[in-house]
Amino acid sequence: MTASQAERRRRILRSATALAARGGYEAVQMREVAEGAQVALGTLYRYFPSKVHLLVAVMLEQLQGLQEHIRRHPPTDPEPALRVADALTRAFHALQREPLLAEAMVRSMCFADRSVAAVVDRVGAATGQLILDAIGQSEPPSESQRAAVRVIEHTWHSALVAWLSGRASIAEVRADLHTAARLLDLP
Repeated sequence: MTASQAERRRRILRSATALAARGGYEAVQMREVAEGAQVALGTLYRYFPSKVHLLVAVMLEQLQGLQEHIRRHPPTDPEPALRVADALTRAFHALQREPLLAEAMVRSMCFADRSVAAVVDRVGAATGQLILDAIGQSEPPSESQRAAVRVIEHTWHSALVAWLSGRASIAEVRADLHTAARLLDLP
């Protein structure tokens, strides 16, 4: 990707993020995204063939930003499980500040089909890496740690869906994240 293509892609993602933050999933209309990014509609579709593709890419970008923040300001708890719970709680608080954006991104993940699988996999990998960064160990994770990270990742995404759909309170989400993080304490 050339520098101008990367900049065009950034503008598209910024435009979609702004629309989603103001009005959620329904507010992200491809024509408005293109206008906000100052690109032709056809150009937008070459980068992102659907709204779902676009919003999953927004989710990936947001997670990568959270990952960088966690790397710059790592959790300081003495136990790995507490560090993971702290990192995921901070990420959850970041999403709470923009609930309509969170709803749009999570909805797109739920709607994603096989055509979006590569980006959905990258979202999962970014979530897993955020968890591994919070663990903070220098050696590669063991098989049991990798399994625990996958379960924690699934709990994180499920908790977001439950919170956004009004089926879980903020306190319940925090409790679920802490419970899932405790899987790291198992042998």
